[in-house]
Amino acid sequence: MTLQFAPENNAAIPVTLIASASLDDCLSDLPSAQGAWARATGFSGGYGKTCILPGPEGTIARVLIGIGDEVARKKHRFGPGAAIAGLPSGIYALDGTVYQTDAEEIGLGYLLSCYRFDRYKDNPPAKAMFVAPKGLNARRLEIIAEGEALTRDLINTPTSDMGPAELEAAARDLAERHGADISVVTGEALLEQNFPLVHAVGRASASAPRLIEMLWGNAGPSVTLVGKGVCFDTGGLNLKPGASMGLMKKDMGGSAAVLGLAHMIMALGLKMRLRILIPAVENSVSGNAFRPGDILTARNGATVEINNTDAEGRLVLADALALGAEGNPDLMVSMATLTGAARVAVGPDLAPFYTDDEGVAASLTSAAAMTADPVWRLPFHDPYDDMIEPGIADLDNAPKGGFAGSITAALFLRRFAPVNRYLHFDMYGWQPTSKPARPKGGVGQGTRALLEALEKGMLA
Repeated sequence: MTLQFAPENNAAIPVTLIASASLDDCLSDLPSAQGAWARATGFSGGYGKTCILPGPEGTIARVLIGIGDEVARKKHRFGPGAAIAGLPSGIYALDGTVYQTDAEEIGLGYLLSCYRFDRYKDNPPAKAMFVAPKGLNARRLEIIAEGEALTRDLINTPTSDMGPAELEAAARDLAERHGADISVVTGEALLEQNFPLVHAVGRASASAPRLIEMLWGNAGPSVTLVGKGVCFDTGGLNLKPGASMGLMKKDMGGSAAVLGLAHMIMALGLKMRLRILIPAVENSVSGNAFRPGDILTARNGATVEINNTDAEGRLVLADALALGAEGNPDLMVSMATLTGAARVAVGPDLAPFYTDDEGVAASLTSAAAMTADPVWRLPFHDPYDDMIEPGIADLDNAPKGGFAGSITAALFLRRFAPVNRYLHFDMYGWQPTSKPARPKGGVGQGTRALLEALEKGMLA
C-alpha cells in the first residue's frame, strides 16, 4: 500500500509538541483563549495525548500533542506520530517550536499508523495528512514504511492465500519491481539440487516446497538474507494442539521481514550485492510426512535426528544457510519465527539476536536505539553445544529438557552458517495488542535496525 507524507503546504494546521515539564510555559505562549481552552480540557502534555484548539467559525486553529517526560518516552514508541494520524481530516505540520523528541520517529510513526490491512474487509484510511518534518529525508522514511507494510501484508494474509506458491509470487513481484534476478527450485527438484531438508519438511503439503533465491546489485559488500518461509505449521506428526495452531499463518514471518528489508535496500539503492534465500514450505500431515526418529542428511552433509517434527524451521533454514555459506558472504542474516522460548525470554516486543561478531552486535544495538526498533542480544553459548548432539547423528533438531530453547536452536543454525559475521534473529513477527503505529497483527522486527546499521557502515 502507499504510505506517503503530504506535500508541503503553507496553510497546514500547526502542531505543537509539548513536554509535561514545560506545559505551563508553552500554554502561556499561546493566545490567552487557546491556553485557557487547553487548561479547561485538562490537557497535561501526557505522552501521545492531544488537544485540538478551536479557531474562528469552528475551524481547527492548532493541535497540541504531548510528548510526556523522559520516562514515558523510554516506555513508549510512536505516540506523537500515531496521534497525528488520528486527527480529523486536514493537513498538519509541526510548527517551529523546539520539541524534545525525535522528528524521524514522529514521521515514521505517522506513516506506520496509516497502514491498513484491507484485503478482506474495508478499513477506511487515515483522514489526516501530515507534512514531513523539516530536515528529514521524507522519501527514505516512505520507503521504510513501504517495506514494513509489505511485511505486515504478507504475515496478515492467511495461508489459503499465502502458501508457498503465493509467497513465491510475492517474491517474483518484488524482484520484477526492482530489476532483481530470481530463481526457484520446486518439488522433487529440491532433491536433485541437494536441498533434502527443505524437501522433507514440505513434501506432505499439497503445495510443493520450494527454495526461492533472489539476486540484486553488482558492487559493494555481499549480504545474504535468509528468511524462514513456513507458510503454515501444523507441527507435522507431532501435531500441535488447536490453540497453538491459531497464529501459524505467521510462521513465515522471517521471510516476510526479509522481503520487506530487501525492498528497503533496493529502493534506497544501497551499494551492496544482495542475496535473498527463502525456503518456502507448509509443514503438513499426510502419509509421506517426515517422522520422529528419522535421520535426515542436510545439504552440507550433517546428519540430523528428528526428535520433534514441530522443530521444522531450523531444518529448512539449515539447507538455505548451507547454500548461502557456499558464497562466503560478508554478512549472512537469518530471520525466523523460530522458538516459543524466545518469547518466554523477552516477550513479543523485543527481537532477540545472536552473533559472535562484536562489531556487528555493537552496530546493531546502536542502530536499534536510533530507529525505535528494539532488539536484544542473546548468547551463542558454546557449552550448550552438547545439548544438540544426540550421539546417533551429528545433530538433534529438538533437544529434550526444555532449557535454553532459543539458544540451542541458534546453535543448531550456526552449524550451517559461515564462520564469520553471521547474525540470527529469533523474532515473533506479531503484535498481540494494538499499540501506536502497530495495529494488532503482523509486524516487522529488526529490519529497520539492520537497515540503519548497514547504511552506517556495519560492514565497513
